[in-house]
Amino acid sequence: MQICSTTDLLPHQQAAVDKLLALRVGALFMDMGTGKSRTAIELAARRSERITRVIWFTLVSLKETVRHEILKHTNSGQGEIYLFDSHTTDANLPEASWYVIGLESLGGSSRIMLAANRAITEDSLVIVDESSYIKGHRAKRTNRVTAIAKRARYRLVLTGTPISQGVQDLYSQMAFLSPKILGYRSWYSFAKNHLEYSERHLGMIVATHHTEWLAAKIAPYVYQVTKDECLDLPPKMHKRFSCDLSSEQIDAYGAAKERFYREVLELDDGRQYQSSLPFLRLFSTLQAIVCGFVREENETWPLEHNRLRLLKTVLAGIPADEPVVIWTKYHFCREQIAAAINDRLICQYHGKISEKQRHQEVVKWRREGGVLLATQDAGGHGLDLTAARYAIFYANGFKYSSRIQAEDRFHRIGQTRTAIYSDIYADCGIEDRIAKAIANKEDAVATFRNEVNAVKDSRDDALRKLIEKL
Repeated sequence: MQICSTTDLLPHQQAAVDKLLALRVGALFMDMGTGKSRTAIELAARRSERITRVIWFTLVSLKETVRHEILKHTNSGQGEIYLFDSHTTDANLPEASWYVIGLESLGGSSRIMLAANRAITEDSLVIVDESSYIKGHRAKRTNRVTAIAKRARYRLVLTGTPISQGVQDLYSQMAFLSPKILGYRSWYSFAKNHLEYSERHLGMIVATHHTEWLAAKIAPYVYQVTKDECLDLPPKMHKRFSCDLSSEQIDAYGAAKERFYREVLELDDGRQYQSSLPFLRLFSTLQAIVCGFVREENETWPLEHNRLRLLKTVLAGIPADEPVVIWTKYHFCREQIAAAINDRLICQYHGKISEKQRHQEVVKWRREGGVLLATQDAGGHGLDLTAARYAIFYANGFKYSSRIQAEDRFHRIGQTRTAIYSDIYADCGIEDRIAKAIANKEDAVATFRNEVNAVKDSRDDALRKLIEKL
């Protein structure tokens, strides 16, 4: 295998290569937008005389992006890169230098797992991109990718968020590289030495131990850098715009809160909510209402709302020749937005179109401008959207990690202008909760669950007051 890189490295990328090149396993814990993929490609190129192929696991939505990066930074041709798809099997696997495989597919498809297993040989480099997606030690994709990658001589993980929840996230990522790094043969041995669980709340971690020891153990195998340390990027600017709820929305909103209050009261045996599912359902119901629709089972119907009118006002304040990205969360909203702003060129990026079509839409948007209408689930990771400086968040997710992923599609290598983010909210409690969680770098659903658990068994009306504030 002969791979030659064709673009120059930035100083921090060169430092990462210098540290990890002599190792058979390693981790690139580099902030979003600092060029993890470019660094991984360089490590593959420098090892090309010792490896026969690269197997690159990434999110399904990023397979085309990985192919684009390989073509951009190396002398590899289209025919040397194979993207696993719905037709791939271990019997028809073609010869290639690069195999790009969706992580979600690995967990959900034995067909893909068997084909990936055949692709990996002793003389392979196996890369897990966005390795925070294999942090769950019980997840099928975690166990599968760890098992089939064991025989590969070289293994590499890439992520900008190695410990989004805590040091427990490190275990599976390091176990994929080598169990010798931490020295534990199982999750349970790791947990026994480093995690302290709540006696009251099943599965809740209340303390971690010996974290300095963990940091010292992984340090020789990790290159870590933040954007502030290695890049001189232009600033960010945030703007907030709000609108009132319609009378239809107010009625539906109040009814949804009352239903949830009665549901919580049914859990009257002293137990606490361990799962976030009821709260996620509540938050999703309320957010759908403030975005202009009600959804029950398989039926969806619209509500009168002012959100679209506000969006058009915000969009009118952006120069017509500026490319814009509008992030939304729900397909119902995406369809309403597309119909409302059809006087502008619209490209779309979402999970209801194929990976190839998504890639084509982004290429068209970069070339012609206009509006890229995207869902955060499909486009929040990996995309380079530095062609734009304007982003409008029509409906935010509940987690800070999702929001910062979307913001950093713009605020990364290649951005030369101030990134301007405009948030559209309705004046109500659920929207205030979401905005506060983003500002505090929290998960809005988990925070609310903990507050409900804290007051659920109180004798006063604290629970009703808490829910009424939503």
